[in-house]
Amino acid sequence: MPQAYNQRDGAKRGINNLKRLAYFAEVVETGSFTAAAERLGITKAVVSQQVARLEQAFETTLLVRTTRSVRPTEEGRAFYERCARILSEAQEAFDGLEGEDRTPTGMLRLTAPFDYGVAVVVPAIAEFHRRFPACTADLVISDRTLDPVEKDIELAIRVGWLADSNLRARRIGSFQQVLVAGPELAACLGDDDEPGQIAHLPFVANSVLRDPLGWTFSNSEGQQRAVRVSATLAIDATLGVLEAVRAGVGASVLPDFAVATDLASGRLTRLLPAWGLESGGIYAVTPATRFRRARVTAFLDILVEWERRRVQAQQSR
Repeated sequence: MPQAYNQRDGAKRGINNLKRLAYFAEVVETGSFTAAAERLGITKAVVSQQVARLEQAFETTLLVRTTRSVRPTEEGRAFYERCARILSEAQEAFDGLEGEDRTPTGMLRLTAPFDYGVAVVVPAIAEFHRRFPACTADLVISDRTLDPVEKDIELAIRVGWLADSNLRARRIGSFQQVLVAGPELAACLGDDDEPGQIAHLPFVANSVLRDPLGWTFSNSEGQQRAVRVSATLAIDATLGVLEAVRAGVGASVLPDFAVATDLASGRLTRLLPAWGLESGGIYAVTPATRFRRARVTAFLDILVEWERRRVQAQQSR
């Protein structure tokens, strides 16, 4: 029965290699054999041994080991990118076998920025608890970008523009950036609908942004205007920027979901309505090799519902 033996032997080698891919990916993500072993629930020696065998099998150095850290080589980084996709697809296949009727349980650990977190994520979590009482949630609200792998977070909501990373991202919505000010400051702008004039207005900068003082406006005719402003006040939280604008400290650029109510009530005024700014995305981000739990999928479905409601409510105003 040599053929049957070869088939079994090949399957066994395949399973062992898949495990080694998972061990290697965990080491890259955590930057440590010890941390990878803790997440995998095995010993450090097993992780180190299996990764070493992976390197020996292909006669390639995948990791550079020092006394303080472990980092991938150029070949190791390219190999990790492929590993992440393979492991993700494998998990999706396992999820398909288990069926779609699994009941979500356990604690959902997630993070979101202050403005979108308060406006949309918190109400979505309330709905999540009503539908799945066996679940709990731990939400970290921060305008700082947290690493899901480092912080052991299952789901990160990102608003804006994603940098290249090894994380899985799903776009669940979008938003518009809006230049706003209090009515008194808006009245000082005059009738000249030209972006350059805002350079002379007091401005509240969101210091979390990559370039909080440089803005490029465009109109329906395809014209563009790049404007550089000076900060009267810089704040590292979007809701803080919003409060400063409400108080009349200066104008600022804020996401539409943060200012929709204030614009509708007249508490804030949109400046340069004929000119728009680049729109941004709203993303659900998860570690590339993290098994997606039923609770994560269930919450994402609810969050997409709430995002759709937000857009509809805004369009009806």
